[in-house]
Amino acid sequence: MAKKSSKGYFGLNWIVSVILAIIPVTSFLLGFLTRLNEKKYVAAVIRLLVGWNLWWFLDLICMIFTGKICRILNC
Repeated sequence: MAKKSSKGYFGLNWIVSVILAIIPVTSFLLGFLTRLNEKKYVAAVIRLLVGWNLWWFLDLICMIFTGKICRILNC
């Protein structure tokens, strides 16, 4: 069986992650939950505080062009 290599939200494929990233509410919520799932609590709190504007747009652009979620903070 082939191993999934997706870097989208929770291992979802590219097209589903792009559709979810287009909608600001789901992008914000899934971005926050993804950071919590990876145990990156500082990034999750920052995402919670300011993730509704700039990070939504960056997630959308990164998801479309690179196929993975934008990682600005790795803490």
